[in-house]
Amino acid sequence: MQKIGQILKNFKPAEDKYISREFQSFGVYLSEELDDYKHRGLYIKLAKTVHRSILEKALSFTADSNAKNKGALFMWKLSQLRKNPKSEISNPKQIPNSNSQNQK
Repeated sequence: MQKIGQILKNFKPAEDKYISREFQSFGVYLSEELDDYKHRGLYIKLAKTVHRSILEKALSFTADSNAKNKGALFMWKLSQLRKNPKSEISNPKQIPNSNSQNQK
């Protein structure tokens, strides 16, 4: 993960003229890591709409594999992480209120 200052230092207006926001940079980074530059628009959309920690979890799962189609594996893992209601990311643990139970 890069800081926004580092991204702006490395920004070259002549080459990176279509990347102006941080989520766009992360989407392009995802497409490069997954060797799926053809679908970079999809990854930019995901970087904009999906929580970053879910994307990073799916990316780390995919990066450790030897799959031929890393993009498909990434999308499968992403759907698993988003569907799983017991996941700490999609459903944070709530602290029960013990006072309301003891008042009866």
